[in-house]
Amino acid sequence: MVVSEYERLGFVGAQSSTLRNITLESSSRARDRIRVLLVDDHALLRDGTAQLFERFEDIEVVGQASTGEQGLALMSQLKVDVALVDVNLPGISGLEVAKLAAAKNPKVRILIVSAYDDYAYVAEALEVGVAGYLLKTASGRELVDAVRTVADGSFVLGGSISLRLAKRRGGDPVAPNSVLTPREADVLGQIARGSTNKSIANQLGLSLRTVEGYVSNVLTKLGVSSRTEAALYAIANHLLPDDYGDSES
Repeated sequence: MVVSEYERLGFVGAQSSTLRNITLESSSRARDRIRVLLVDDHALLRDGTAQLFERFEDIEVVGQASTGEQGLALMSQLKVDVALVDVNLPGISGLEVAKLAAAKNPKVRILIVSAYDDYAYVAEALEVGVAGYLLKTASGRELVDAVRTVADGSFVLGGSISLRLAKRRGGDPVAPNSVLTPREADVLGQIARGSTNKSIANQLGLSLRTVEGYVSNVLTKLGVSSRTEAALYAIANHLLPDDYGDSES
């Protein structure tokens, strides 16, 4: 099982053509190196991921952990920008790690890297505030791009997951400009960020009652019954504003 996951990520050992063909890159962005923590109980997978990141000058693996408890401890001890966390860990789960990290180390961006693409897992991950969800079938290039995107403050949802979520809803994707008003689209973006109605009201300069009305309209127009479903559907169908994922001042 470990080997198959390792191979699906494109790391098949020192002679891997995938690794040989990934050239050392210099970051074109004026920023510090992205400090990454790997949290996975498969040592082979962690080592392969670390080998991949060594090929990129803008990414540095600062620590590795095999359990959620170890991962949380390292987040407190080290300076971590992005933590790659598996869902299925010994002891506390990866989603519980994300929830606890949000309370104890909110500056750490959690990128879930999992073998599970079930809607329930993705929905729960979004509810606890992860910065992204990627499958272990992703390529090395996708993983690197996801780390960079998450580090820049944006949300990442693996392409195959987006397609699965869109198909789960059925029918054609909703065209935001023909369904949601500009203000409703703003509210949807805030919902996807995990903002409460009170926070949305403060951000947009609206009354709480007005925000409640907008949220109700968004759920009705998208044909969903919860804020989490609205956010997932919006991400899957690219309905979010262009500035979605930008850090709030």
